[in-house]
Parts: sequence; C-alpha cells; structure tokens
Amino acid sequence: MKDFASYQGPEKENAGAEEWVKEAKSYAAGYNGRNENDMVREIYARAAEGKKNGTLTNEQIDYFFAQFAPMLDAGKRKRLQKLVNQLKSM
Repeated sequence: MKDFASYQGPEKENAGAEEWVKEAKSYAAGYNGRNENDMVREIYARAAEGKKNGTLTNEQIDYFFAQFAPMLDAGKRKRLQKLVNQLKSM
C-alpha cells in the first residue's frame, strides 16, 4: 500500500489492535514528507469507515494512539488526541 486511500483493511474481519497498528505504520510511512493535513484527513476517513462498519473498536483506537503518541511533539500529540476523541465518539 502506498497511502491510506488504498487501504482495504486487514484480511481478517476482526484483526487485533497490534495488526491494525502495524498496517497503519506501514501506510504512514507512505506519507513521509507529505502534508500533515492530508494525512489527518486520510486517518480520519479510514477510521470513521472502520467505526461505521464495526471493524475498528475504541480499544484499537486507544492502542493506535499509544503507539504513535510517543513519536510526536506536544502539538501533534494534542492534535492526534483530539482526532482520537472524535473517532471514539462516533
């Protein structure tokens, strides 16, 4: 996969949080050097789709945040937390 737009989801319908994060990291690598706003929009769209069809749980969202937050500066971590809260409230 080159980006989040081409994400088709894990082969297993109810993949574990670790598998989801592993795939998310590989997709995120495709955004290296790209616009942060584009990446946030893609994450939101794909996660919202996962919440809608029941393949993404709040626990997986929390795990995703826990894995990525340490790699971010304070401002980006705060923005990611806001995104996580929006997704969890869906």
